[in-house]
Amino acid sequence: MTRIYLSPPHMGDDERKLLLEAFDSNWIAPLGPHVDAFEREMAAKVGVAHAAALSSGTAAIHLALRILGVGPGDEVIASSLTFSATVNPIVYQGATPVLIDAERATWNMDPVLLEEELDACARRGKLPKAVIAVDLYGQCADYERIAAACARYEVPLVEDSAEALGSSYRGRMAGSFGALSILSFNGNKIITTSGGGMLLSDRKEWIDRARFLATQARDAAPHYQHSQLGFNYRMSNLLAAVGRGQLRVLDQRVARRRELNAAYRRALGDLPGIGFMPEAPEGRPNCWLTCVTIDPGAFGATCEDVRRKLEAEDIEARPVWKPMHLQPFYSACRTRGGSVAAELFERGLCLPSGSSLGDADLNRIVNVVRSVRN
Repeated sequence: MTRIYLSPPHMGDDERKLLLEAFDSNWIAPLGPHVDAFEREMAAKVGVAHAAALSSGTAAIHLALRILGVGPGDEVIASSLTFSATVNPIVYQGATPVLIDAERATWNMDPVLLEEELDACARRGKLPKAVIAVDLYGQCADYERIAAACARYEVPLVEDSAEALGSSYRGRMAGSFGALSILSFNGNKIITTSGGGMLLSDRKEWIDRARFLATQARDAAPHYQHSQLGFNYRMSNLLAAVGRGQLRVLDQRVARRRELNAAYRRALGDLPGIGFMPEAPEGRPNCWLTCVTIDPGAFGATCEDVRRKLEAEDIEARPVWKPMHLQPFYSACRTRGGSVAAELFERGLCLPSGSSLGDADLNRIVNVVRSVRN
């Protein structure tokens, strides 16, 4: 039997056609008509005014922080339960991360703890330079409360929607809640350009600034002149062509992942000790990955037991993100809470969720999980 991957790319005919069109046009460099069109189409899909196509979601977060003036001596609040790419750019800028625990209702940043931290920062007389909230595994954070807390203290909100393209919260699309928002098109995301990302905002001057910084901050001159530090962060025209084709089928990809999530719940929900990532009533997640929690006392086996058995059957599964406050590099960071994220890491497992996953392979996964019990 062939290996089942966690979240493999799912390509179609449009992507191939547009890629060959870009290749034949000889627009290969990090600029061109497909880059421009991808930016326009993605901004329209998400519901924001402007977008800059970049080499990765990490690059987008990095540029967002530079645009907001984050630098040495500053603090930036971020979710603890996330991938390291959310937090690393804070350190790139010489600033210090402050980590906030997850809430059980969404697994995202706990808005109560955020409010407490902002209050404490205000009393100390040192507010953070920004807040980075993550839309974890395709579910939007509670932006009604998070955005209100940020607005109360005039702290800019950066929305890390790397995993959430196609999701929504209270009728608005993921990627539209931050003063600056980011998307990722890494190979395992719901749509992919192989590697790539995007920075979005309603403020044109910020996106113009991002494009300038992302093309080595080259001044307007006939020769190569640089008055500021720049980066090589722009997306190539070839990858943008793939992204345009992928964007055309985004709704179908979301629908299939939601179908798979529902199927897992039907097939495994009756097992003692098995739980699922909650779906908050005010949102509609894209179900990028279906995540289960396993209580070993009730189920009779641990998360790692299940993961190892799946791997023995050539099926890829992964633990839920290890929280940043438990990572050796970030263990000294100030953290508010932490027990919820730590428990989710200990008991959480991500199951194969790619939109190309067939029903036969789904049944194969389910049978292996069920076989591990006791």
